[in-house]
Amino acid sequence: MASEEVRRSKAADLKVVNQPVRRRDAAEKVAGTTRFSGDIGPHGLVHARLVRSVVAHARLVSRDVSAAKAIDGVIAVLLGEDVPNNEVWVDVPGQETEIAALKASMQVLATERVRYQGEPIALIIAETEDVFAAAEQAIEIEYAELPGVFDVQAALADDAPLVHDSGNLLAEWNISRGDVESAFAAADVVVDGEYYSQAVDHAYLEPEAGSAFLNDEGVITLTVATQVVEHFRDVAKILGVPHSKVRILAPYVGGGFGGKEDMTVEPYLALAVYRTGRPVRMVWTRQESLVARAKRHPMVMRYRTAAMADGTVLGHDIDITADSGAHAFLSALVLLYAAVTAAGPYDLEHVRLRSRVVYTNNAPCSAFRGFGGMQVVFAYESQMSRIAQQLSMDPGDIRKQNALRVGDSLPVGQPIETEVLLGATIDAVRAAAGPLPVPSHADAAVGRGFASNIQPYGRLVWLHDTATAWIGFEHDGSLAVRIGVQDIGAGQVSALAQIASEVLSVGMEDISVHFGDSARTPRAGTTTATRMLYMSGNAVHDGCVELRDHLLGIVARARGVPVERLAMVDGLVRSADFELSLSEVVALAVRGGEVIHVHHTFFGPTGPPAITDLATTRVLPDFTYGTHLADVEVDTRTGLVRVLRYVACHDVGRAINPVTVEGQIAGGAVQGIGQALLEEVVVRDGVNMTGGFFQYLIPTSSDVPDIETIVLESGEGLGPFGARGIGEPPIGPPAAAVANAIDDAIGVRLTRLPMRPESVWEALSAGELPS
Repeated sequence: MASEEVRRSKAADLKVVNQPVRRRDAAEKVAGTTRFSGDIGPHGLVHARLVRSVVAHARLVSRDVSAAKAIDGVIAVLLGEDVPNNEVWVDVPGQETEIAALKASMQVLATERVRYQGEPIALIIAETEDVFAAAEQAIEIEYAELPGVFDVQAALADDAPLVHDSGNLLAEWNISRGDVESAFAAADVVVDGEYYSQAVDHAYLEPEAGSAFLNDEGVITLTVATQVVEHFRDVAKILGVPHSKVRILAPYVGGGFGGKEDMTVEPYLALAVYRTGRPVRMVWTRQESLVARAKRHPMVMRYRTAAMADGTVLGHDIDITADSGAHAFLSALVLLYAAVTAAGPYDLEHVRLRSRVVYTNNAPCSAFRGFGGMQVVFAYESQMSRIAQQLSMDPGDIRKQNALRVGDSLPVGQPIETEVLLGATIDAVRAAAGPLPVPSHADAAVGRGFASNIQPYGRLVWLHDTATAWIGFEHDGSLAVRIGVQDIGAGQVSALAQIASEVLSVGMEDISVHFGDSARTPRAGTTTATRMLYMSGNAVHDGCVELRDHLLGIVARARGVPVERLAMVDGLVRSADFELSLSEVVALAVRGGEVIHVHHTFFGPTGPPAITDLATTRVLPDFTYGTHLADVEVDTRTGLVRVLRYVACHDVGRAINPVTVEGQIAGGAVQGIGQALLEEVVVRDGVNMTGGFFQYLIPTSSDVPDIETIVLESGEGLGPFGARGIGEPPIGPPAAAVANAIDDAIGVRLTRLPMRPESVWEALSAGELPS
């Protein structure tokens, strides 16, 4: 049954959930013995590599692979004509909409035209990796270069080169609430701002990798680093085989952040096995990943914000343009999430928003932790601090004054139905931070910045999201949970074990969770959109409740006692008169011919799709709220920014494992600080200039302080025990918090990410240095 009911819990009632249980993958990851996808494969593997376009936009005049095929050690070289179904459609599981942006497609291997540098053209399969360089050089590709478009504003011009024949506008979402013109006319303060976010790489430790083989039953099995085992359907469509003939396994994934939500190596591994019958491995190089993997969307965000002298924010007039790159991927949905959250966690009467995502000849963009919400936080939280400055108000107080409350609604019309502890998160970070640090030298200035955010958890309601779990006791009283989740490094599997242990009173050591197998675990959907705990957690929780009630009913009937007098605690079924071990209860059920397992499906909330103009009662299941505080020091001689102290607080509803939650908050904050100050995939006229981690600057331990995390628990959310999702929310506030702190320190407002020393120095040089 569908459930959008608020779930609640009290910490005092919990024994396993809400405890700092050691994650079951911790020891092997610390020891370095975890086997990731690139480490797994059958004996006799051959190797595969893609040949990619060296230009950003061109017609393919000819492609000659004959010389490459003749090289000793080359098994095959495949082109688009060798792919049974060479068209890949935007992957939005459950979509039943008429939105054209969700019907876009691209080719597995380009045949007539390439639209970005790095687009795959040919697939080389070889006995060893040693021959790849020679084979690639031997492939002759003649390009007829076409005019390209690399800027979103230029792409919207009437005379812009077309990336796709349908036009460069991929998708548009609009909001109209209240009377924006009247609000601005009545305002005491109006603040205008234009903000720019950059292309960012996921920079996960494990590159795109996997292997594949063909078994005796004609099933192609892929072991891949993926966030979606259900890509087996897409692979089957490409090969033109039944879905049942493709199996995807996802062992522990070495980081995803959305970068492994779309297919990466999957279609190429499957195609290589399909054409050669040989087991194959493919591992992308870091340079390949940086050049061709989909990035975070760069956005241009123009905000006008109106407020009254007492600090009441009346509304926003917002214009957002995002760069999709050369293909659609999930761009339309990323923009939708940005549009829904673009006004921030505030109760505003008047909002007008126009947002567009545009094709260019840059590398494609797609899912990235925060999924559209991260970019807009930079804009709306910069605006909030600027309003506070103009009104001489405390930046925390103005946020508290305008914060959403239960019963309010977002500009799209969606009501707020769960507790909003935004004010409490602001108070918590202020109390933890203490006084502002003292500058370390005479040419340094220090400042403090706040940023709050709202971030959804769960997928769009019109996608009819579901997750299924199979939970069953073994005869000795141990428990097996089978569920098709992908564990991408955030402890997803351990959390499910904790939930099962709490409900069924089985020791954690006696629970096995079988995960990430499209053939042998029930479908649980994607590990994306901060949905895993919400969807799969509820599936396991509700399935365990069903199994518990079933077994208690068996005992009640066998012993002739009312079921309400029985309880499952400490590995026993107890009443006032007797107690039975779980193995004894299972034996009782088996002797009576009763099942000792359940197969349970949890259905997320549903609703009609939003079409361009957003005005609906529900777009997303629910939201998480948080506030971050950054203290920074700016060297006015060089522009160098050092983060001295960083405090991050989020209401997580109920922390399933507090240690894991703290890790998610700290990790998200560090990743966000990296995007604020360091990280950028630099592209010039469609040519990617970022060839490795020696050029792509990721924060190290010397670049960030220890992140101070504060976990608030309202005990109220849509997840099991009232949990809310926390995977994505912590990456939202850092850029705005740091920008606000820089402004507080030196009186310079930076509006373009990343805020590297040269940007700070140039901004300082444009004005007078602070005294």
